[in-house]
Amino acid sequence: MKKLFEQIVKFGIVGAIAFVIDYAVLFVLVQFLHMDSIIAATISFTVSVIFNYLASMKYVFVGRADQSKQTQFIIFIVLSVIGLGINDGIMWILNGILSPFIPTYYYLVSKIVATAIVMVWNFVSRKIFLEEKNQGNENAA
Repeated sequence: MKKLFEQIVKFGIVGAIAFVIDYAVLFVLVQFLHMDSIIAATISFTVSVIFNYLASMKYVFVGRADQSKQTQFIIFIVLSVIGLGINDGIMWILNGILSPFIPTYYYLVSKIVATAIVMVWNFVSRKIFLEEKNQGNENAA
């Protein structure tokens, strides 16, 4: 249980850094380059996924011995694309709901909600599909 808690903390740290990257890129693309918020969210999400893959596989998860690095990367990308679909769907729904009430920064509020939901998806799906089966579950010695 202690290892699982440590893993969740590491995942949270990596995720927080990825979120800052995602959020900052989104903000710059919308506010300074006047890009559509959904397109900007897709780009910012993609940039953060690259960082997240490198950091997650180095510091958070121990890759499965029965998977090559290429297979792990492909699985990570597929899971991330599903996460991107969840992210964009939530932003699309919330942007429609929030934009009349928060006209200027509605997309930033939508992004926070989307990120929280996608974070749960990411941890659970990566733990199931990418991690060595006993990683994070053994008792502390």
